[in-house]
Amino acid sequence: MAQITLKNAAGKDAGHVELDDAVFGVQPNVPLMHQVVTAQLARRRAGTQSTKTRSEVRGGGAKPYRQKGTGNARQGSTNSPHYTGGGIALGPKPRDYSQRTPKKMIKAALRSALSDRASEGKVIVVDGWNFAGPKTRDARAALAALGVDGRVLVVIESFETAPALSFRNLPEVQLIKVGELNAYDVLCNDWIVFEQEHLPVADGPIKTEPDAYGKAEPLPDIEPGDTAPYGAGSHAPLEDGSEPAGYPIKGNADSMLYHVPGSSHYERTIAEVWFATPEAAEAAGFALPPSQAEAAAAADEPEAEDEPDTPIETGHVIDAETGEVEPEDEDQS
Repeated sequence: MAQITLKNAAGKDAGHVELDDAVFGVQPNVPLMHQVVTAQLARRRAGTQSTKTRSEVRGGGAKPYRQKGTGNARQGSTNSPHYTGGGIALGPKPRDYSQRTPKKMIKAALRSALSDRASEGKVIVVDGWNFAGPKTRDARAALAALGVDGRVLVVIESFETAPALSFRNLPEVQLIKVGELNAYDVLCNDWIVFEQEHLPVADGPIKTEPDAYGKAEPLPDIEPGDTAPYGAGSHAPLEDGSEPAGYPIKGNADSMLYHVPGSSHYERTIAEVWFATPEAAEAAGFALPPSQAEAAAAADEPEAEDEPDTPIETGHVIDAETGEVEPEDEDQS
């Protein structure tokens, strides 16, 4: 593991700290970081741009002038794109720009970005800020003592702490929670400053999903000996990916959906947790996919039974107006 000097808020040495090679010592993968950052920026786009086509603009219902005899080119409507005020040909319409990025790629891109900054000596670890209160003057003095210049990313635990309230007024400083650390924000800043207790490790805060990718909740910590991460009726994945005996239902922690054997998505789903029964999955907060839930609800509804036809006795007729069965008139017989 790489070893760097631990600093305090006054910029003095406070010992040494080791950086996890699995997070700060990997070979940066530039194409991977580019793909993840592109997806993150694309997800920010609102996609609400819209132009009107020739069928949506106002007017143009009448032919502007007669077909022949004017010397002009024939025209059928002033809504054509070549007219001023006409429709736009091939203009943008509302669309969704978001891209689905696998979680493993997001984590690998973050490790690549942190490793790139660590290789340049741009990662600083402090033992604590120890600010008496929220003062911008103290935050500016601390950065000057640490010898950082340019854009600085300060990793904090909460936005309501004294360090966060002190740093937030500095235009060159960006604050980010440890659970929201992502490759884009790391690459946008020249320096990354961690507190020692928030320093990422291979299986630490780095595994929490950033808000930019779906605002997912942090995944539960699954210890090596923990076989029931979601309580009774659940089972952690096996090393070989096979199904644990007695736990046939697959659960996906990213979508919080469970899939029963025989369903359309069962074979394509990589189980992050297994369940023994649907009740156990629902007790853990998982839900059946909407399409399957509707099909199951429709199957549970009883079918309407047709009422048997009442036989008409001899000597009776059905009244055409009321529909009731009445005795046949003797005169008609």
